[in-house]
Amino acid sequence: MKLTFLGTNGWFDSSTGNTPSAVLETENYNIIFDAGFGLAKADTCLNPDKPTFLFISHFHIDHICGLHTLPKFNFKQPLTIFGRKDLKKLFKTVINFPYGAPLSFLSYKVNLVPLKEGRYTEPFNFVCKQLKHTNGAMGYRLEVDGKVVVYCSDTAICENDKLLAQDADLLIHECAFVPGETSDWGHSNPEEVAAMAKEVSVKKLALTHFGAARYNSLEVRKNAENVAKAIFPNTIAATDGLVLVV
Repeated sequence: MKLTFLGTNGWFDSSTGNTPSAVLETENYNIIFDAGFGLAKADTCLNPDKPTFLFISHFHIDHICGLHTLPKFNFKQPLTIFGRKDLKKLFKTVINFPYGAPLSFLSYKVNLVPLKEGRYTEPFNFVCKQLKHTNGAMGYRLEVDGKVVVYCSDTAICENDKLLAQDADLLIHECAFVPGETSDWGHSNPEEVAAMAKEVSVKKLALTHFGAARYNSLEVRKNAENVAKAIFPNTIAATDGLVLVV
């Protein structure tokens, strides 16, 4: 199982990368986390013959702006998009004229699946929970190919964050704030995420969604990685194009 980071910035694109998207290639599925501008590169690592599932954390623009690139893809099986309970309403607002091509223009079928908090068994076992972020965000815990992969963006550290991450083989977690920074908006800094990963016995931590205005160079990211590693050694600060074997 392989994870490719396509976009690792939060808020806006910059020289350090695109806004959030990552592809998890499993034995039977393509799984995409979020749809920032990194999504436009997804065809470099997707198998078009496999069913594809896109998990959207929330509808802030940096997490959905890549949806307007959906017409470039040629999926041979339907694309299934998971998201919050008002997913269909939000799609009609954003993925429609005048902002972009509506889903009816695509050459393949798209299934929109609104989610409530809880456990699901189709198409594979996964759990979703509300996280702590302005206007809300969903975190996801996937159990696939004998591994547990957790995706949490955007959020401050909270109880649901910990419940999703417990004993995960890989925790993909936002790191919008620089070391020592906090606010009520609902984001995390590297030392908070590392401490949480250690507390709940995560095996590997990948930091992503680096606030583009704060992390204006990859060197600043490297510092965040070092701060986190001092607490939880098996940490990596993701960059666009990074590939991890899970």
